[in-house]
Amino acid sequence: MGSGVVCFNIQPKKAILCDSNPHLIRFYQALKNGEINASGTRTFLNREGELLLRSEGEYYYQVRERFNEKKSPLDFLFLNRSCFNGMIRFNRKGGFNVPFCRKPARFSKSYVTKICNQIARIQNIIQQAEYRFICQPYSKTIAMAGKEDIVYCDPPYIGRHADYFNTWGETEELGLHHSLTRIPCRFILSTWHSNEYRSNQYLDTIWSNFTCLTRSHFYHIGARESNRKPMLEAMITNWEP
Repeated sequence: MGSGVVCFNIQPKKAILCDSNPHLIRFYQALKNGEINASGTRTFLNREGELLLRSEGEYYYQVRERFNEKKSPLDFLFLNRSCFNGMIRFNRKGGFNVPFCRKPARFSKSYVTKICNQIARIQNIIQQAEYRFICQPYSKTIAMAGKEDIVYCDPPYIGRHADYFNTWGETEELGLHHSLTRIPCRFILSTWHSNEYRSNQYLDTIWSNFTCLTRSHFYHIGARESNRKPMLEAMITNWEP
């Protein structure tokens, strides 16, 4: 599933959205059942943002410790919107370990309003359609596909800091290829093609028998602005668009 941006922009009437990250799935399940809504989120972020501001940023680490213990979906949202570069990264024990972005005044009124507007929009999309949110390995999800389905895969980019919730390396990439070559329907796989320094070697090996479309995209994540470079993205598919 990743961020879900593809589904929420296309807005199919029916979809199964899966991810191996239980915190991500739990958040969207909470949106679906009404446990989280825009009004409650505003109250939560205003309160937590004020505590963050008073602590000059140290409160972030209290919330991070609280989340790692209790797994609250709202704490997950708070961390995602106040951590370094909005990254999602977990250690081997399953603990969220991204540091603070060093901006204590992170939750301004305008930013909280933007977040709440996003929640209201996505919640409306979810409640107007038939969406299932499931936490499970990609192999089980792909095996559920029927011949009239379309499978969209957005795994961590192999060879590019792929620690997300689970690790992603050659074994996982080969497993994904194995699963996708056996489904009875169309698929689309999102990955990276190249940047100014190197190319994705797997496009010329295991994915070479499929169609590859490319699109330039700016890579926003990097410790320094000078490290944030344009990248050529790749869309791998088993049919000719």
